[in-house]
Amino acid sequence: MTKFLLAVHVIAAIVAIGPVTVAASMFPPAARKVLEAPDDASALAAVRLLHRICQVYAVAGVVVPVFGFATASDMGVLGDTWLIVSIVLTALAAVVLAALVLPRQSAILEGAVQDRTVDRAATVRLAMFTGIFNLLWATVTVLMIIRPGSTTGA
Repeated sequence: MTKFLLAVHVIAAIVAIGPVTVAASMFPPAARKVLEAPDDASALAAVRLLHRICQVYAVAGVVVPVFGFATASDMGVLGDTWLIVSIVLTALAAVVLAALVLPRQSAILEGAVQDRTVDRAATVRLAMFTGIFNLLWATVTVLMIIRPGSTTGA
């Protein structure tokens, strides 16, 4: 059962978190293209699509910690320090995404749709928060691979 849970956890992380990190990273430059060419419908459509990808896959990403907890419980590692740190970083990444990235994307998109303007400074701040989100997930990924005290020999 552990192998099944771990496989679902890893696949969910790749399928759900991967698109969010990529789309969120692509959003600020795409929004700046709207700033450069306010009448470019394709630039605005790209920003809409990237925001929608972030929203949908953020919700789908809830599966990752659910199966992560199930896997950790089955493996008997719920109290291990590396896992607790990973849980805290995952929660922090979720807060950054829900409180800092997605609302700022929405605000930028709203401005782009309503009056075809994009605040460049807002895209820079968004890029910073997106980078923090991505760094948190990269750190969790490294912890999951290294797993201090692991018996895999890695």
